[in-house]
Amino acid sequence: MKYRIPFNKPFIIGRELDYVVQSVESGHSSGDGKFTRKCQQLMQQCFDARQVLLTTSCTHALEMAAILCEFKPGDEVILPSYTFTSTANAFALHGASLKFADIRPDTLNLDESKLEELITDQTRAIACVHYAGVACDMDAIKVLANKHGLIVIEDAAQGVNAKYKGAYLGTIGDLGAYSFHETKNFICGEGGAFVINDERFAERAEVIREKGTNRSQFFRGQVDKYTWVDVGSSYLPSDILAAFLYAQLENMTVITRKRRKIFELYSQELQPLMDEGMLKLPLIPEQCESNYHMFYILLADANVRDALIAHLGRVGILAVFHYMPLHTSPMGVKIGCRRGALPVTENISERVLRLPFYFGLSEQEVSEVAGEIKRFFSNKA
Repeated sequence: MKYRIPFNKPFIIGRELDYVVQSVESGHSSGDGKFTRKCQQLMQQCFDARQVLLTTSCTHALEMAAILCEFKPGDEVILPSYTFTSTANAFALHGASLKFADIRPDTLNLDESKLEELITDQTRAIACVHYAGVACDMDAIKVLANKHGLIVIEDAAQGVNAKYKGAYLGTIGDLGAYSFHETKNFICGEGGAFVINDERFAERAEVIREKGTNRSQFFRGQVDKYTWVDVGSSYLPSDILAAFLYAQLENMTVITRKRRKIFELYSQELQPLMDEGMLKLPLIPEQCESNYHMFYILLADANVRDALIAHLGRVGILAVFHYMPLHTSPMGVKIGCRRGALPVTENISERVLRLPFYFGLSEQEVSEVAGEIKRFFSNKA
């Protein structure tokens, strides 16, 4: 079905196509070309990151983090159940046992107050997911990690260019992962980046990303030939994708400003419904600077949420639910999880509704979406 107002729509803002042509004509359109390096340098400078490596996806960046953790049989990683499968798959694929944690009802991020009770002698890492471009409580998480000697991995797929107490998401933990999927703020179709904030991981991260070879050292003249030195895979994106992405990253300020405007308009339009107790709006804590990745609302229950989705669909507007809890999924049950273990996660997943949100969304369209939500509730009165 084609919707008048879709949930998402990819966009071009600047010199994307010009840069793609430049990449092809350069004679080096495979990984680690001119635009790959430009993207990495731009993010390192803008985000004050130690090292950024462009990857084929955020999923692959998380897999690189998992490899660097060197999990042994029985080792555990703590992560939210309220996340995309990539967060769990990356660690499960590389030998970790998953320990799902509940989320906070206000930010929908990991509940830092529930983490310490999950830590055992086998715990090796905490993977925190910054939901909707709003940071987890990184101070509390880092205190716990330091106390127990744990690695902190930031799944900042939704958090590129967002901040926590002035620090960019992805640069606060030991390792970070970004996404440039077409549904994210800055896009190249499919793509990601791996952020290395701890020097002990830097050299091996390059090797893992280069199919287990020391090819990066060869190109820097540090060795006279390169060879297979470790495990790894092909995590390098095409320089054509990097070219498209670079044009987007050049315009991060413009894109973020527009997304903030959309977010604030939704908030303004829907505040009366929140005041009446019909729904809840997103919370951005004072210490967080959002990148305005999405706009969601929390409804009373699953029945109201599903009825509103159907109402919007009938008038040509696509709004969608979000994560199904991983611990109650078929795979979650297979590894020993059970329904009822994470009450906040289970409750939130039944009530959340994501509204259309993309760079090209007009003020008129935002008002129309909000207007239909108001009409839905007025018809129920």
